[in-house]
Amino acid sequence: MFHRPSKEDYPSYYNTYVSLVPDGDIQASLSQSLKSTVDFLSGLSEEKAMYRYAAGKWSLKEVLGHITDTERIMGYRLLRIARGDHTPLAGFDENDFIKGATFDSSLFSERIEDFTSVRQSTLCLLRGLSNEAWARRGVANGHEVSAAALAYIIAGHELHHLNIIKERYLA
Repeated sequence: MFHRPSKEDYPSYYNTYVSLVPDGDIQASLSQSLKSTVDFLSGLSEEKAMYRYAAGKWSLKEVLGHITDTERIMGYRLLRIARGDHTPLAGFDENDFIKGATFDSSLFSERIEDFTSVRQSTLCLLRGLSNEAWARRGVANGHEVSAAALAYIIAGHELHHLNIIKERYLA
């Protein structure tokens, strides 16, 4: 298992996410957050899942869809980099992804199921990584990043959006 990444292992704009992740085993952290996030979100109604705290903001379904899409993308980047692929990986525009999705037309329980499936896939990927794979570096969105940093970015991104959900959607 690789240790917490240093600030040289990822672009500075990810520091907000990485700093939210507690010290310790990142795989255990991601596994625990899967359970706590699913438990937390499962208690919300369909009506609440459609809530937007302001005009032009995403619904809760869209926020969860965004968390899931981002984990898919970061997991793919992690896979490519951990396997030693040096092909630069493209960035993505989260707003375009939301526009191209149909999250609000699905049940919130389906969004939760999708998140659960993606997280379980991420956990399976991480379990199979060697120490060397964790340390590998590649280029994503024009910036160098390590495989380990991507695992922390996944975890921190989820925590960041859960904080927003609690502060702006459920306050």
